[in-house]
Amino acid sequence: MTQQDLPDLVDEAVRARPATALRPYVAWYSGYRQRGLAPAAHRGLPSPYLTFILTLDEPLTVAGHPDPAQAGGDYATLLGGLHTSPALITHDGRQSGVQIAVHPLAARALLGLPAGELAGLDVPADAVLGRASGRLQEELQQADGWPQRFAALDGALLRAARPSGRVPPEVVRAWRELRRSGGSLSVSALALDTGWSGRHLRDRFRHETGLTPKAAARVIRFDRARRLLAAPGPAPRFAELAARCGYFDQAHLAREFRALAGCAPSVWLAEQGPDAAKFRNVQGAAGAAAPEWES
Repeated sequence: MTQQDLPDLVDEAVRARPATALRPYVAWYSGYRQRGLAPAAHRGLPSPYLTFILTLDEPLTVAGHPDPAQAGGDYATLLGGLHTSPALITHDGRQSGVQIAVHPLAARALLGLPAGELAGLDVPADAVLGRASGRLQEELQQADGWPQRFAALDGALLRAARPSGRVPPEVVRAWRELRRSGGSLSVSALALDTGWSGRHLRDRFRHETGLTPKAAARVIRFDRARRLLAAPGPAPRFAELAARCGYFDQAHLAREFRALAGCAPSVWLAEQGPDAAKFRNVQGAAGAAAPEWES
């Protein structure tokens, strides 16, 4: 049976930018609703954004977390920190929700804690946000459509944003330079630029983002490579992709894909590239890089 033959098929995916005032904190919203699909599994890949998901009709099933010691489970809402290994997400043919991509250095302002406290973890959003996450989820469930849901998100997140002024400007600068360079700057170059020692930069950067500068550079390079690989049109040659994204060679690209995605790039492309059936949430959407967090 093909996807087109499945009864009562629903396959919606809507991506939107947040209100202008929220763009220092949130990169994008992604709404998804699917029905009548074949059961499937999806790799939730490392990304330069925190994952914030509010489901609509059924819970999100996480079969495997980035931290293998964390037991799988179902989530009505989820907050996920930065990580360097994939999660495994499954569904039984139905799923719906909204994913919010949060800039990690905005975690203090939106979530009330540094992103380092969520590093490698997936937690129910109410464990961090309390009852506010449940109220927001109910508002999304009662909205008439995607524009109304995104407008509700804008309102709730604007009300919640409380700039703390506690993110060190040196960390902001190092993060911005890593993003601007596509993850190609060395830790020594970043330390020289900030005026800190490499060790001090590593410790403060990890506290604020959840990753060391070296690990963040790996994730940024990988995120760019997999988005280029999944973009519409003919897939780039792997050697060309490696050179474009700052890898030493094609073998280096393949090793990093196996480490961060859990499979070779050719396997991931067959599973979730432009010609594969899309799993709509958990960092599944391809697209251009979002605007950077600014202090």
